[in-house]
Amino acid sequence: MTPHADPEAGAAVKAADRAHVFHSWSAQGLIDPLAVAGAEGSYFWDYDGNRYLDFTSGLVYTNIGYQHPKVVAAIQEQAGKLATFAPAFAVESRSEAARLIAERTPGDLDKIFFTNGGAEAVENAVRMARLHTGRPKVLSAYRSYHGGTATAINITGDPRRWASDNGTAGVVHFWAPFLYRSPFYSTTESEECARALTHLEDTIAFEGPQTIAAIVLETIPGTAGIMTPPPGYLAGVREICDRYGIVFVLDEVMAGFGRTGTWFAAEHFDVVPDLITFAKGVNSGYVPLGGVAISAEIAATFDKRPYPGGLTYSGHPLACAAAVATIQVMEDEKVVENAARIGETVLGPGLRELAERHPSVGEVRGLGVFWALDLVRDRETHEPLVPYNATGEANAAMAAFGAACKKNGLWPFVNMNRTHAVPACNVSEAEVKEGLAALDAALAVADEWVA
Repeated sequence: MTPHADPEAGAAVKAADRAHVFHSWSAQGLIDPLAVAGAEGSYFWDYDGNRYLDFTSGLVYTNIGYQHPKVVAAIQEQAGKLATFAPAFAVESRSEAARLIAERTPGDLDKIFFTNGGAEAVENAVRMARLHTGRPKVLSAYRSYHGGTATAINITGDPRRWASDNGTAGVVHFWAPFLYRSPFYSTTESEECARALTHLEDTIAFEGPQTIAAIVLETIPGTAGIMTPPPGYLAGVREICDRYGIVFVLDEVMAGFGRTGTWFAAEHFDVVPDLITFAKGVNSGYVPLGGVAISAEIAATFDKRPYPGGLTYSGHPLACAAAVATIQVMEDEKVVENAARIGETVLGPGLRELAERHPSVGEVRGLGVFWALDLVRDRETHEPLVPYNATGEANAAMAAFGAACKKNGLWPFVNMNRTHAVPACNVSEAEVKEGLAALDAALAVADEWVA
């Protein structure tokens, strides 16, 4: 589709939004949402005819881009055949989606519990772990995000938790490894790994291993900064969980379904958790869908004992049909392989080249089409370009950077002092180079704020 200007229609959309839509994570009177007229592939456009290369993949979920014709057709066909049906029945699209997902999960995670999204997946994974072990506590990391529902937000380790954290959710936070901003004063990845595992063991010892149901980690933390764990860390967590009878949960809501260049990010680390949560890329977000992939041992807990959880729209036929079509597209068009190749040969090298020329870039990190630029005022001290959780004038440097991206036709993913490069998994080499050029210009603006 070709963008065309229709400002009058855009004004009507904007007026209705401002009058009636209550937006997530926002002070309602301080936001000015863009009115979107359409989207296709890696681009979307507004009613003034401005087109943007989407380096956010929506919220890191349009893994096959916008409006893929095969997935749109599959949703239309399913709507004509069976638009909805209750979750207690066996339905073709639901069964097939579960089969295709189970074929791609690591190890014996062969049972799939469907949810409407990632937060509900985390809610149910924790419930399963608590019921399976008979224990109350959950351990999770600072610098993490697991969703906005009651349990998921308490497991979250970033400031979005604060307003809803009443301290009674049975969640204990610990420091996961992050060498660039190491809480352990490490100087090498091996030191960071060893010290982070020691810290985790100490936390378990003082909390009481017999009280801990689960450890929940993002395989590669997403919104918190795309911090790839050092070699051996996730394997070490797996060993600790096995030793104490703790359920190991990997949250792959953002990192799963091709984002890192493998079907699941756990494959990079040769580790198999007891539960994996997923959503987003499973059907490119075309219809809301998430779920939990469950190991044989935990699934067996509920063979004769009812699982006390469910959702009216669990395994919704339209969502599952979109998942089946998305997975087939990813196979047929080698989307996962494209993400790996683009990351290794174009996006990763391009971002590192930008870092060499821009003093505002402190570190580049990532895999596949899942990258972060850590922006700093001082490369030597690693002082962030803006303070932690900055708002208003304190966040001026990142606001100026984001505005420069948009001025150059790039829609950026900006969080705190970072920008993330997370385009669609089927993004082309030319599109990535276009995005890198826009980032180059915007980083020149960020450079003006370097001490």
